Amino acid sequence: MNDVAQRSSHVPTPTDELLSKVPEVTLGFWIIKIAATTLGETGGDTVTMTLKWGYLAGTALFLGLLLMLVIAQILAKKFHPALYWATIVASTTFGTTMADFADRSLGIGYTGGSTLLLACLAVVLALWYWSQGTISVNTVTTPKVEAFYWAAITFSQTLGTALGDWIADTGGLGYEGGALVFGAGLVVVAALYFWTNVSRVALFWAAFILTRPLGATVGDFLDKPVSDGGLALSRPLASLVIAAFIVGFILLLPQRAGRHPGRA
Repeated sequence: MNDVAQRSSHVPTPTDELLSKVPEVTLGFWIIKIAATTLGETGGDTVTMTLKWGYLAGTALFLGLLLMLVIAQILAKKFHPALYWATIVASTTFGTTMADFADRSLGIGYTGGSTLLLACLAVVLALWYWSQGTISVNTVTTPKVEAFYWAAITFSQTLGTALGDWIADTGGLGYEGGALVFGAGLVVVAALYFWTNVSRVALFWAAFILTRPLGATVGDFLDKPVSDGGLALSRPLASLVIAAFIVGFILLLPQRAGRHPGRA
């Protein structure tokens, strides 16, 4: 009985928690995430369109960069803000060029590309859940879970690009309309978070996916020609400004690793 009482009255200490390899999910996290997705759109378009590399070469470039950063992230012993967000930006730029390559060069189309990528994301999340019993990002502390995490991140970023293009072009809403739709979706997710008991894990992934097309449509609005509904701003310049914003935000509001309950 004494042992049971001691266990039940045990107060968790820092040693009872394991540090995650991803940052705490705060308002700052979402601000940087949206900026990173916007940078992914303008940065990807800079390489494929402004520098005229084309979608295939651009996809190969950013895939190589993404793989190197993911490996570095997995090998890292602890959370490093610069490394984490660099990997996120690499996944968004790869997502931009990959989605454009599939939609335009392979002729899959926005609807077909979105459906295929949604299926791929669902499969990754299902395998992750089957393996670990959860898809919570608070448990990203082992190489195996990190592999699931970054695979899900990459598919969600690519899906977000396809969804953004689908709403703006196929849906006929334009870039401003698309941004409003996805912004409204995020407001709904936030409302569910604050005023309902809907799964926080499900809401996180819903918000993570929605921030990508929001950033994609904002990025397209900034750099696409006026005749297409954009502002025709310089892609390289817009990318530099957004990158400077991200760096400044990380320096002003330092990120810290998330935590999850460990075994005593």
